[in-house]
Amino acid sequence: MGFQTEFNSVCKFKSAQELYELLEYGRGKMVKSGFRVFPTGQKVIAYTPENQAIAIVRIVASIAEINFQGDEVTQVEMELIRRLTEEESRIQTSLAYEMFFGEQA
Repeated sequence: MGFQTEFNSVCKFKSAQELYELLEYGRGKMVKSGFRVFPTGQKVIAYTPENQAIAIVRIVASIAEINFQGDEVTQVEMELIRRLTEEESRIQTSLAYEMFFGEQA
């Protein structure tokens, strides 16, 4: 048992439904497996399940707990600051692939 630190600039959705709710309603949450530390109050880039940069969000809460099934999970609540433009998305996606999502040396 231990906490895993997320990259300060990355908030990657695994569920298209969770991403849709954020973009549609301006607020949303996602659930991640394991205990993770997200920077509450910080603005971060949100990525689609396909690793494409899509928006700037603010982390408003990060709750790590053991659920009723005994699994370690972290719930992250966020608010939408704004969607990225097409050019911003393209550039940020390329940078994130090189820094986070690409092959590790």
